[in-house]
Amino acid sequence: MPSLSHNGRSTAVLFLHAQTTLHPGTGTALGVVDLPVQRERHTQWPTIAGSALKGILRDVCREKAKADRPPEVSLSPRRWANEQHHKLVTAFGPGLPKESSEHAGAVAVTDARILAFPVRSLRGVFAWATCPAVLERLQRDLTMAGLIDPGKLPVPTVADNQIACAADSPLLVGPRRDQAVLEEFEFTKIQADCGPLADWIAGHAVADEGTRQRLRSHLAVLSDNDFSYFVRHATEVAARIALDYEHKTVKEGALFYQEFLPAETIFYTLVLASASRKPNANDSAAEILQYVQRCVEETGVMQIGGDETTGKGFCTARWLPQRQEG
Repeated sequence: MPSLSHNGRSTAVLFLHAQTTLHPGTGTALGVVDLPVQRERHTQWPTIAGSALKGILRDVCREKAKADRPPEVSLSPRRWANEQHHKLVTAFGPGLPKESSEHAGAVAVTDARILAFPVRSLRGVFAWATCPAVLERLQRDLTMAGLIDPGKLPVPTVADNQIACAADSPLLVGPRRDQAVLEEFEFTKIQADCGPLADWIAGHAVADEGTRQRLRSHLAVLSDNDFSYFVRHATEVAARIALDYEHKTVKEGALFYQEFLPAETIFYTLVLASASRKPNANDSAAEILQYVQRCVEETGVMQIGGDETTGKGFCTARWLPQRQEG
């Protein structure tokens, strides 16, 4: 399994690739958008809370654990799995509030961080935009977890209104194919080799070969300022209403605006496991993490955020392959 023991823990990276629009919500807000997405306080970049992701991982494992319920047990399969399945309770903690003080779960999940954000392009349909600050943070997180060597990811230097992308990228326009237009902004291509970086992200962050090939040619490294502008202002905002069924009109006060992250957004999160804290259990950190990884791999697609019944929040999940030496 793709994990690494480091400082007494086992650590893996989970990439999340949105297949549909995504609403990791914060509740109500005072601004124009009534239901905004979660954002980091200092950068205003989109994020997904680690507490929410941990609950989603528990639910994924719970759905798999239901099949292990003994036939003579009277509890429902879901309840039995949540309260009595050994590996699930060891990994995520007790399923009953009255037992919550007995031990903590062995799995820790960080907030998911943005890796690439889809931005509309004049040519090539859309670009996966990222920036040096995002890439440097990814490098730092992977190095801290012991999953990659320092300096392994090549990070180009990009100024405002510049773009680094593949030399033959479909995003490029102009007689000399040295410009790109994202949303209504024009960018000048710089001479930076994004091939190794695009290959690394494509090979690790997405699950299907078609998307890998597209990501290699459509990855665009922008300046930190330009990237920040797009993740703040290029999300989707939809008007939502509730109807008065008797009169088929909008109920008074029932119009609100909801923010969504677009399909194709890519996040990553660190999943860390320690040895079992459950009394009379001796599961190692590696065994616990492998259990979680196996459940996620067998599921393939996870639902994150709100509006599941309207097809929102479906993401493919992919673990970082084991460390490459050399």
